[in-house]
Amino acid sequence: MAKIERSINEDFDQLLSNIENGILNSSISATLEGASDFQSGTARCSVRIFERYSYAGGNRVSLNITLFQNGEDPVQLSAITAGGSQAVFFKINTLEEEAFLDKLIELLDV
Repeated sequence: MAKIERSINEDFDQLLSNIENGILNSSISATLEGASDFQSGTARCSVRIFERYSYAGGNRVSLNITLFQNGEDPVQLSAITAGGSQAVFFKINTLEEEAFLDKLIELLDV
């Protein structure tokens, strides 16, 4: 598992669109596996689950992204990866999880 959390001063919808497009265009095997959006009053929350094939690990890796904003406050982002290990009882070789998260970090740092 690899994880980042950030507070971002950007438009919620534009940020979400940039993340979706950027992740899906970052790998030929990247897919959007699930999406959920909630709003209550001035609070908004969007969850996206992406997957891509890990050539090094021979399996698929997931990236789960949650965006939350209340009113005009900064957008809170939490991103967690999973699935990059081949071991049965403990995690080894999580490099692909970190590489998937690095793609998101590149998008955020532009």
